[in-house]
Amino acid sequence: MKIIKRSGEEEVFDGGKIITAIKKANLTVTPDRRLSDEEIVSIEAQVEADCLDLNRAASVEEIQDMVEDRLMSTGNHEVARKYITYRYQRALVRKSNTTDEKIMSLIECSNEEVKQENSNKNPTVNSVQRDYMAGEVSRDITRRFLLPEDVVKAHEEGIIHFHDSDYFAQHMHNCCLVNLEDMLQNGTVISQTLIERPRSFSTACNIATQAIAQIASSQYGGQSITLSHLVPFVDVSRRKFREQVRAELEEAGVQASDEKINEIAEMRVRKEIKDGVQEIQYQVITLMTTNGQAPFITVFMYLDEVPEGRLRDDLAAVIEEMLRQRILGVKNEKGVYITPAFPKLIYVLDEDNISEGSKYWYLTRLAAKCTAKRMVPDYISAKKMKEYKNGDVYPCMGCRSFLTPDTTGLGENGAHKYYGRFNQGVVTINLVDVACSSGKDEKRFWELMEERTELCHKALMCRHDRLLGTPSDVAPILWQFGALARLSKGETIDKLLYDNYSTISLGYAGLYECTRYMKGVSHTDEEGKDFALRVMRFLNDKCNKWKEESNISFSLYGTPLESTTYKFAKCLQKRFGKIEGVTDKSYITNSYHVHVTENIDAFSKLKFESEFQALSPGGAISYVEVPNMMNNLDAVLSVMRYIYDNIMYAELNTKSDYCQCCGFTGEIKIVNDEDGKLIWECPNCGNRDQDKMNVARRTCGYIGTQYWNQGRTQEIRERVLHLSNEQFDLSDMIKEADKVPVC
Repeated sequence: MKIIKRSGEEEVFDGGKIITAIKKANLTVTPDRRLSDEEIVSIEAQVEADCLDLNRAASVEEIQDMVEDRLMSTGNHEVARKYITYRYQRALVRKSNTTDEKIMSLIECSNEEVKQENSNKNPTVNSVQRDYMAGEVSRDITRRFLLPEDVVKAHEEGIIHFHDSDYFAQHMHNCCLVNLEDMLQNGTVISQTLIERPRSFSTACNIATQAIAQIASSQYGGQSITLSHLVPFVDVSRRKFREQVRAELEEAGVQASDEKINEIAEMRVRKEIKDGVQEIQYQVITLMTTNGQAPFITVFMYLDEVPEGRLRDDLAAVIEEMLRQRILGVKNEKGVYITPAFPKLIYVLDEDNISEGSKYWYLTRLAAKCTAKRMVPDYISAKKMKEYKNGDVYPCMGCRSFLTPDTTGLGENGAHKYYGRFNQGVVTINLVDVACSSGKDEKRFWELMEERTELCHKALMCRHDRLLGTPSDVAPILWQFGALARLSKGETIDKLLYDNYSTISLGYAGLYECTRYMKGVSHTDEEGKDFALRVMRFLNDKCNKWKEESNISFSLYGTPLESTTYKFAKCLQKRFGKIEGVTDKSYITNSYHVHVTENIDAFSKLKFESEFQALSPGGAISYVEVPNMMNNLDAVLSVMRYIYDNIMYAELNTKSDYCQCCGFTGEIKIVNDEDGKLIWECPNCGNRDQDKMNVARRTCGYIGTQYWNQGRTQEIRERVLHLSNEQFDLSDMIKEADKVPVC
């Protein structure tokens, strides 16, 4: 059995340390109050059993809590008090310097918690370690004097989560939609070098990737670009190639018609598109930002962002090439094609591509093949998004954070503006803790919701206030050279923090467990659903109230917990113990999602979650878990058509792994090792060396490839399939799903 030390390092459980600690406390009381050696050994055995019952590695703090509880429950109150006093004194000594041990464990790569904190960071790499070291310093500064004490306490106890505290010391925002059109058409500056309007599609792609890396180093969240900003440069290349071909033929003394010249030029255009797309794909995954990972970038593919005609046809050609190259994948160190994490792709389903016989149906079939093979693209329904977003269709920032609709006409000619806007940051409320703290008293539950959301509001205003007064000079590519704005040197970004230009997000997590505790049923049950929807409306009302009071765009956001799902679960077990169906897992459920273990078909799940997605305007994504669907693209297309009709934003999760030891491709499994720890194992050869396998799993709306903590790993293992490859009538399943009433 393993434990987690305060430094984050993992070590084997040693019951002798518990016995020694109790004996030290025991010697400080009068002989008549002392425990016998047998009683001390018995308490140690009970604590060891409690640790085993957790089915995960307990932390030192948790073990000390267990010792205190056992001493108190056996009536040894004076020894318990001495033990608590000694523990408190040691905590004061540690508090004088909170970062040294953690930083050393980072350098030595022995910090188990940090090693699996981010599924797209390799903690053995120097640049990642440097980022983590800086993050520890930032957390320490943030905790000690940048945030109010009540916010820090609530964050540490898992009542709320103050996201990205490792970057809070700096004046940085979360995520954005890059105004690539402005940067390319009007020129930009990268690393104090003027970049003029590109003269070819390939050059435009190269500039875009350089900008992406710079932007990623200037913020801590995801960014999104759209292919429609790149596609005008296809015709720039076309005109250049026509001139080149004509000149080459004339020089060779060859007479050629305009038709022949155009034909040859188009061949070069197709190669240029292929090279440009390849440049985006390979540069994105090989570039490393200052935070030690590839840029977290999403590429948006929406045909109707450009007018019909040559420009839209060119966009279709670029989208086709993007999908074909992603289907192929990228080569790992063994030269085998695998699934990359980035760029994330989003494909918009619309009238001109959703039905067989529509003009761009061939692209939709290609997208289905890509999803079956590589887990992307994800899908936005133009039909549903127009319902939710005042008639507009635009991408999320990163994996799921959506801007509020623009109703002010900030763009040229009064057009709605989305590119160049951003998110200020996120604070998440732990709904499970609210429920458990209420003791199932619904009146008390709503009182706690008032208290906790106001605490979140206080924390969110800390985020906003941290950005106030930020000069544009801190990130010139963002604020001065077009990515987000064209401010003057020395000008602050303050005006961009109000008037709906940017958003700030109230996150939420654990709606399923919250409902299960309060109502005794899942939120897919009618009684549970009614309660869960009331919770969502309450949170939305709070955001609207704060927005009216401040002119800051607060928005409700379905939090994509990654490592925090484990933190919340551990905090809940510490505060409330193990409650069946509520706190008995090493994870809690992301946002409004149906619990991963609940048996529900793909169509019913999407239909059910669509109601909650509509009430999560600041960001949300739904998914269905499927097996390898490469030989069942019709089923994938059926899900895609259902997404178009029923839900704004969704994805399909499949498995695409590779074992470097035996060459196995498919699903690498999660098993328990001899200590009960969850690890990955090749089902073909038994390989358990994570450095000799390539695993890709959807984590929180994006693909992770560097493994996860024990909580998220348990969640991944327990996911049930929502669609199978068995022969059944999908139309009957869809009809059953459509019978579900929508509130």
